[in-house]
Amino acid sequence: MSDTNRLSIDQLNRRQFLGTLLASVTTLAIGGVSSHSAHAASASDPFTLPPLPWPDDALSPYISPDTIGFHYGKHHQGYVNNLNKLVAGTSMADQPLEAIIQATADKTDKTAIFNNAAQIWNHTFYWNSLKPKGGGKPTGSLIEHIEKDFNNFDAFKTEFARAAASQFGSGWAWLVKDGDKLIIVKTGNADTPIAHGQKPLLTIDVWEHAYYLDYQNRRADYIAAIMDHLINWEFAEQNLAA
Repeated sequence: MSDTNRLSIDQLNRRQFLGTLLASVTTLAIGGVSSHSAHAASASDPFTLPPLPWPDDALSPYISPDTIGFHYGKHHQGYVNNLNKLVAGTSMADQPLEAIIQATADKTDKTAIFNNAAQIWNHTFYWNSLKPKGGGKPTGSLIEHIEKDFNNFDAFKTEFARAAASQFGSGWAWLVKDGDKLIIVKTGNADTPIAHGQKPLLTIDVWEHAYYLDYQNRRADYIAAIMDHLINWEFAEQNLAA
């Protein structure tokens, strides 16, 4: 084959690839992903993508429908698809996510299973940590615990935002109950407090796919938007009481 013909084929392949990619992005940008139109699961799949707790555009302008489309419809769905393939035909297919996470944590031969199971759990918890017209200041027993363990709410808010902003690379910031005390922890990649005997109350996802379409490299602005406008204190209160 001549160099000229090879170049023409390469150019055609690139055009076809870019055209397919553009069509996919355009579909997401126009339609988003409905909480009621998640990837249709096979009847044999042990795990399915949980519905979002609010409509796709409910977190705008702080988190856009485009971000929800990619984050929920692509990344979260991808973890579900991967886990179903990894556990198919094994005893884990009949176990809840929490049991799978705890059984595979720190097992080098089970890393892929842990990562996908934990990311399904983490993301579901993250969606519920957010709500439209959230933010502000908690009430009831939650604020009492926060003021006892962090001196005051402003000190807690500063520490939580700092933990989320300083997590190097991909990961999560969490408010957890550890014994009788509330503490803030960071986890990298798919790691999760439930693998370490801690009780999560809230989380912020700081993987880049959680915010890059809306905030680019301004992670601190994304964190501030969540803390001021989206954090779901009622969810945290329910987790504390459970």
